[in-house]
Amino acid sequence: MGTTQRRRPELAAFLRSRRARVTPADVGMPPGLRRRTPGLRREEVAQLSGVGVTWYTWLEQGRPINASAQVLDAVARTLRLEQPEREHLYHLAEVPYSPDPECAAKAVGPEIQGIIDALDPHPAVVYNARYDILATNPAYRDLFFVPQVAALGVPNVLWTLFIVPDPVCPLVYRETELPVMVATLRSAYGRHVGEPAWEAFIHRLSAASPLFAELWESGNVAPPGPRVKTFRHEAVGELRMTSVSLSINGMPECRIVAYTPDDEESRQRTARLREMREPLWPVEAIEPMAPVEPMAPVEPMAPVEPMGSIEPTDR
Repeated sequence: MGTTQRRRPELAAFLRSRRARVTPADVGMPPGLRRRTPGLRREEVAQLSGVGVTWYTWLEQGRPINASAQVLDAVARTLRLEQPEREHLYHLAEVPYSPDPECAAKAVGPEIQGIIDALDPHPAVVYNARYDILATNPAYRDLFFVPQVAALGVPNVLWTLFIVPDPVCPLVYRETELPVMVATLRSAYGRHVGEPAWEAFIHRLSAASPLFAELWESGNVAPPGPRVKTFRHEAVGELRMTSVSLSINGMPECRIVAYTPDDEESRQRTARLREMREPLWPVEAIEPMAPVEPMAPVEPMAPVEPMGSIEPTDR
C-alpha cells in the first residue's frame, strides 16, 4: 500500500475523532432533538467551514480529493484544532503546512534559555530547521557575534556563514562544513516545500551567495548529527569543538546545538574566552562607595561611680 493510500484512512479517522469532541454549544449552535452523534454532524462542520456537504463527506471518508490550505484552515477552525493537530491534519491531507506567523515567532521559554545559559562556558544555541537563531548563551555570542556578523542584522547562521567574508568568518574550513549544512537544510525543506517563508529564504540567500545557490542545486540531503568543527577567534586563536544536536519537546523541528571542546588546548582557550568576558574581579561590577556622613559629636560620658565591695556568695 502506498503512502497516500495509508494516509487517507488515517485522515478519515482523525477528522471523525475531532468532530466527535466538538459539541453544538462549543460553536454556538442549539443542540437540537434526536441527536445521535456525540459531537457535530458532518453537514454542520461543512456549513460552519463554508464548504459543500458532499465535499466534506468525501474528505472524511478518505476519498482521493484535493484540499487547499484555505479549506483545511476553515475545517481546523471549526473543529477547534490546536497547532499540533492542525499540522497533523495538513500532513495527512498532503498539503504543505505553514505555521501561523505568531507561532513561528514564539520566543524560547525561560526553561530552555536557562539550560543553554547553564552550559556556559561552552557555546550553545537554539536553531529551528531553517537555522534561524532563536536563543544563544554568552559563550556562543563570544564566538560568533563579531562586529561584521552583527552588522548583517539577519539572525540566521547560514546567512552569516555564506555572506561574511572568509577572513572574519568564525567557521574554519567552510569548504567542508557548508555543504553539510546545506544538505541538512534541504533535508528539512522537504517538509516545507511551497511555504512562503521557506521559499523566500532560499530565494534571497541564493541571490546573495552564488556558492549557496550552487550547493542548493546539488540536491544533497543529510540529517543533523554530531560533528567536529574548527572555529577561530581573534583573541584566543582556533578552537576545535564537537557539536551535538538535542531535540526540544514542545518545539517541533527546533534543537539545541551545544559545542564542547575536542581537545585540551581548545578547552583552555574556551575558558580564556570566558575570563576575558567575566574577569575574576570585574571593575565595572564594583560600584563606588557612598560618601560617609560626618559623625555627630560625641557627648562626654558621665563620671562612673566607684563600685562597692562585693560580698562573697554561697557556692
